[in-house]
Amino acid sequence: MIRKLTESDRELTLAFLNDEPAMNLFIIGDIENFGFHEDFQELWGSFNDLNQMEGVLLRFHENFIPYYKDNNFDIEEFKKIIGSQEIPKKIISGKERIVENFKDILRTSKEKSMYFCEIKDANKLKEYGNQIKIATEEDAERIYNLLEDIEEFQTTDTNSVERIEKVIASKTGRIYFIEGENGELATVAQTTSETATAAMVVGVATKKEYRGKGLMSQCLSKLCHDVLLEGKTLCLFYSNPKAGSVYHSIGFESIGKWMMLVEGRAN
Repeated sequence: MIRKLTESDRELTLAFLNDEPAMNLFIIGDIENFGFHEDFQELWGSFNDLNQMEGVLLRFHENFIPYYKDNNFDIEEFKKIIGSQEIPKKIISGKERIVENFKDILRTSKEKSMYFCEIKDANKLKEYGNQIKIATEEDAERIYNLLEDIEEFQTTDTNSVERIEKVIASKTGRIYFIEGENGELATVAQTTSETATAAMVVGVATKKEYRGKGLMSQCLSKLCHDVLLEGKTLCLFYSNPKAGSVYHSIGFESIGKWMMLVEGRAN
């Protein structure tokens, strides 16, 4: 049985997801930060005949994240829900072994497979100076402009000035940056879906002319230091080997693979 989840399902849903807290950080964070009654967010649960939860599907704006534990889980109802949503450009993301089963429901799609990593202590973090700043809402446009200059961030429509402003204002994430010349941003590192115990690192980017100077590792180290100091762990995913080497050098360890499918238009 599939049904829409409500506030009365919070405890049950979080208990189910916390069997793999790192992999489910987006869903857990969105539940903790936005609950079950926002227009931009919906959650569905799949239950067996004993009313035990077997799967969860999240819609956050245009992004869908399915999760289940049993390899024999029947995903057809989840597919129907995603297919029925009148959203111009859908994104399906999550644990690779799960998301690869949803490829057939998008008209055409760009596929991206990434390594999923976690850091729990600050032993390997790099030294950083006082040039690292914490973003306010006034910095949102500069952050957006930097991300728009980076090719890998142009594959989705999830970045916008408004969304960046909302993350900062709602404190569901934080953004650190280093300035370059003429007030432009040289590098940026962000978190999202922050919970009481963890945070997801996203949007780590360095403008081309500032690469190779160690700015990214400094900015990310400062961000990780501050989050770890609060007793939280951090997760991230990457596909770029050069970026991966930086992440591993400051203490991130691989724990699995993440996949993203971005819907496109047929030719």
